[in-house]
Amino acid sequence: MTKSIFITGAGAGIGLETARLFASKGWIVGAADCDQRALQRLQAELGEEVCSTHVVDVTDEKAVAEALSEFAELTGGTIDALHNNAGILRVGPFESIAIQDHRAIVEINVIGLMNVLYAAFPYLKAASGAVVVNMSSASAAYGTPDFASYSASKHAVRAMTEALDIEWQAHGIRVCDLMPPFVNTAMVQANVGGSRLFDSLGVNLAPSEVAAEVWKQVASPQLHRAVSGQFKILWPIARSAPTAVTRAVMKKLRRSS
Repeated sequence: MTKSIFITGAGAGIGLETARLFASKGWIVGAADCDQRALQRLQAELGEEVCSTHVVDVTDEKAVAEALSEFAELTGGTIDALHNNAGILRVGPFESIAIQDHRAIVEINVIGLMNVLYAAFPYLKAASGAVVVNMSSASAAYGTPDFASYSASKHAVRAMTEALDIEWQAHGIRVCDLMPPFVNTAMVQANVGGSRLFDSLGVNLAPSEVAAEVWKQVASPQLHRAVSGQFKILWPIARSAPTAVTRAVMKKLRRSS
């Protein structure tokens, strides 16, 4: 039986590459995004028989539920995998970013993710061995200066992942996340001038590399999957190091040019 995956933020970057990868593996892809033209291009590339498109703002609870219901109608009422990828980023000193932008980060990255999880649950439950892959971030390891709201949103994603992986185990659903550092997407490039952390850590990951990690998570879920060799080394250190040490490292990275 053909498997299915629903992907938010599928019009560009990581979501786009994930849609391409899963389609190449024979999966039916439900591609959701607020950019209708991007979805039309994706569907033209992959084919209507492989790719179902859904123009939706993840903060719109009703629209999210309708999109997932429409996709589930095509898949026999089940969804085998969910990739919560939709998100936005604004970088800079906290007080220099408009409060409306801070609010939008939380609305999309956290409330939007919750909307999708809530609406997808019955279709994931109806599948056998469904997997949810949430997009967290390396910034969920410790509060990241110049990324305050974004980092806070990804801490929330991490906590949601941990909680639901326990709750939904009873329903045969694994919930996990990805924790990549900076990925070379249009969203990141638009913010590169906002923090010295970009220079300190580099923007080295390609969206296709992160998409490959989504595939690995679906095939063999890990609660938190660190992405990139650099962060795979730093993640266990960040978890075990005293807070004062991690704080000092973050301060130094922010000062570095």
